[in-house]
Amino acid sequence: MQPDNVSIALSSENTGDQASDDLSQKLIVAISSRALFDLSASHELFEREGLEAYARDQRQREDELLAPGIAFPLVQKLLRLNQLAPAMPRVEVILLSRNSSDTGLRIFNAIEHYGLEITRAAFTNGAPTHPYAQPFGANLFLSSNAEDVAQALHAGVAAATILPSKAPQTHSDQLRIAFDGDAVIFGDESERVSFEQGLEAFSRYENENAALPLPVGPFREFLIAMHRIQSAFPLEDSPIRTALVTARSAPAHKRVILTLREWGVRLDEALFLGGREKGPFLQAFGADIFFDDSHANVESARQHVATGHVPHGVRNNSSK
Repeated sequence: MQPDNVSIALSSENTGDQASDDLSQKLIVAISSRALFDLSASHELFEREGLEAYARDQRQREDELLAPGIAFPLVQKLLRLNQLAPAMPRVEVILLSRNSSDTGLRIFNAIEHYGLEITRAAFTNGAPTHPYAQPFGANLFLSSNAEDVAQALHAGVAAATILPSKAPQTHSDQLRIAFDGDAVIFGDESERVSFEQGLEAFSRYENENAALPLPVGPFREFLIAMHRIQSAFPLEDSPIRTALVTARSAPAHKRVILTLREWGVRLDEALFLGGREKGPFLQAFGADIFFDDSHANVESARQHVATGHVPHGVRNNSSK
C-alpha cells in the first residue's frame, strides 16, 4: 500500500459552498502527490522500512521543500487558465492523498510555497483515494498508483498512471495535451479487431464502418471538458493546444475525423503515424502530457515527455 495518492480537481469556482458549484462548467482533474511533487526518496523509505518510518520522516522534514514532480508543470498551466480568463469556467485543484493529515502537512507547505491554488483535500491515511474522485466530480484522475487508476477507470472516471518521464526540452506557456485515439478517446472496438485478427482485417473493418462514429472511450468526457475551456479563448490566441497522436493512417483516418465532428470537439493537430514511434513526434509537439493505452507507446513517449498510461482496452485486458 502506497502512503501518498493525491487527487486534484479543477473547477470553475473555488468557494466554501459546495452546493453552489456547477460541475458542468468545471474541468476537474485528480492527481497523486507523487505525481505533483518528487516524493521518490520518501516512497523508497516507505517500501524499505514501512509506514511508521515514513510518517516519522515526513514530520521531521515537513519544513524541507519538496521539488516539483512529473505533473507539476501540467498543474501550473491548468491553474494559470484561471488568471487568463476569470469569466470562463475556472480550474480548481483538489488534493486526495494516502498520507494522513499529519504527514500531509509537508505537501501543503509545498503547495503554499509554489503558490498553487489548491484548497480542497482528502487524506485517507493509507486507504485508496479513488473512491473520492467521483464525489469531487473529477474529469481526470492522475496517480502513480496503478491499482487506484484501474479502479477509477472502472468507476467511469478518465484515469492514467503517471510514469517516470523526461520533461520536454522546449518550454511554452501554452498548455499542450496529446491523446492516443483507440482505447483512450475512443473505445477499443477497432483496436480489438486489429489485435485479434491483424492489420488487414482492421483496415477492412474501418472501410466498412467509415461512416459510423467510433464508440466512446474513457477520455471522451475529459476531452469535451478541455474543449469547453478552450472555446472560451479566441482560436488564434488560445493558451491550450491539443493533439491526436495515433498509429492509424489513411484510409483509417476518415472515421476518426467524422467521429470528432459528430461530437463537436476540436483537436488542433492530428498526427496519423501509421505505426511510427510516437516519442519524437510528441517532443516536436511539445506535449505537457500524453495519454496512451499501449505499453510500447508509453515507453517511447516517456523518453521525451510526461506520459500517462491508460490501462484500458484489449491490450491491457489481454496482459492481465
